[in-house]
Amino acid sequence: AGRDPRTEYEAAHIPGARFFDIDEISDSRSPLPHMAPPPEKFIGRCRAMGVGDGHQVVVYDTAGLFSAARVWWLFRLMGKRDVAVLDGGFPKWVAEGHPVEDMPPIMRERHMTVSVQNDLLCDVTQVAHAAKLGDHEIVDARSPERFRGEAPEPRPGLRAGHIPGSKNLHYARLINPDGTMKSPEEIRAEFEAAGVDLSKPIITTCGSGVTAAILNLALERIGHRRHALYDGSWAEWGSYEDLKVETGG
Repeated sequence: AGRDPRTEYEAAHIPGARFFDIDEISDSRSPLPHMAPPPEKFIGRCRAMGVGDGHQVVVYDTAGLFSAARVWWLFRLMGKRDVAVLDGGFPKWVAEGHPVEDMPPIMRERHMTVSVQNDLLCDVTQVAHAAKLGDHEIVDARSPERFRGEAPEPRPGLRAGHIPGSKNLHYARLINPDGTMKSPEEIRAEFEAAGVDLSKPIITTCGSGVTAAILNLALERIGHRRHALYDGSWAEWGSYEDLKVETGG
């Protein structure tokens, strides 16, 4: 709270890194926070940053692993497969003595094409349908207290609890103390301990679609290919009075 990511970026970043603002590069027509942007907006922002076809994209954040997974997922949603997350992020980069700079990068506009992968994204109707049928695993990345409805939601006006039938795997359980992601064996064990059937397609959810992407990144790491992210997440589900909510474990 109270952080200014852009100011942090301007003070020190990996040489040549561009600043990707998930709040600005979003769907400004939606009342929900940082929803996936329309393809033309994504293209325009990437071109202006000098990110284009033929580039490998490496995403990092200052937490180690937090919002970088959301940006990774956005690039995948837009059809770019050559995208990775820097394991351990900026803290590990600095700790290992790699160079940083405070100069803005020289950006030349590049051509960018996208091909939206709709199977990576779920809307509220699809999630409600999946919850009713039980043919998907819905996995919630929020804290156990929020999942059970025992802790208040940070956004005002939202009910407490979780999507009926969903499982809880707090995103922090997939991350080591140094901000790197756990090994594939550990990731698989965490999902199984949460009661998730990894043979089923999975829909991830969280508070507003950011930490859910950490689950998607982890699933990708263990070779699970049928996973989608519920973009509206609890910011949407928790605001609809006609949608059922469960509380408790």
